[in-house]
Amino acid sequence: MKYNHLGVASALANLRGRDYLSVTDFDSDQTLALLDLAKQLKTGERRIDLGNRVLGLIFSKASTRTRVSFQVAMARLGGQTVDLNPQVTQLGRGEPLEDTSRVLSRFCDVIAVRTFGQEELENYAHWASIPVLNALTDLEHPCQILADFLTIQESFGELLGRTLTYVGDGNNVAHSLLLCGALLGVNVKVACPKGFEPAPAIFQQAKLIASSNTSLEITHDPFSAVKGAQVLYTDVWASMGQEQEKISREKAFKGFCIDEELLSAADPGAIVLHCLPAHRGEEISAEVMERHSRTIFDQAENRLHVQQALLASVLGGL
Repeated sequence: MKYNHLGVASALANLRGRDYLSVTDFDSDQTLALLDLAKQLKTGERRIDLGNRVLGLIFSKASTRTRVSFQVAMARLGGQTVDLNPQVTQLGRGEPLEDTSRVLSRFCDVIAVRTFGQEELENYAHWASIPVLNALTDLEHPCQILADFLTIQESFGELLGRTLTYVGDGNNVAHSLLLCGALLGVNVKVACPKGFEPAPAIFQQAKLIASSNTSLEITHDPFSAVKGAQVLYTDVWASMGQEQEKISREKAFKGFCIDEELLSAADPGAIVLHCLPAHRGEEISAEVMERHSRTIFDQAENRLHVQQALLASVLGGL
């Protein structure tokens, strides 16, 4: 379904004041309307001015795309951003999270949190009286996945019935792809080495969400997984906090690189996505990375547009 301006406003009306901690916090209609609003903002068809609203960023993990895209998104909406790095605030000196969250609710209009545990994010949301957004946890990366599905829409139009194969670690990105794919009717296959599968609870949750026509699969054979796939997706083998496992993971993930040989087994018109940063020669070959660089960097740019749509929606700017 494609929404016009009135349709988008109607579909997103009840998102005002809402948290976005998981892709499942919004239903399929709301998610599709967010993607339509992001496209309208990207093309300049729609402009939204939120006035002098303030976004607080609490980032315990390093970030390039998430940090900059949130800052630019807020600026384009007429607002501003305050960087609340725990290392230079009282959070880093042991101030209780529940106190910080309530204080920031008096200063800011929305908070984006990038941290390790999902429970910490949920605690921020529990104590805050303003919307809290998931800018990445070890469990999920929902804002990234909104950009991913916007990119797939731009490449193929209709999402329903498409097949996406994720090759690599069953991490936070894989979790959110499974959940959002189930929500939007996209078949999702995850190909990973044994011992690196997505969390069983996430896979079961995705299966409960998916319709009978949507297929979800976890396999240890990347070549069988990519057959018929229109989208191939990968991420780094060692995420933040797993640097000490880098050598052991390189051995475990041998054969799980998206290279020309693996890509040739997919649909002839398949696109390749990568949430970046990319390690050429590991999870993706330099040749495939460069041949599909336009789509990959469109995907990176789309972080800006979906987060602009998300901020406008939870702040009631439609």
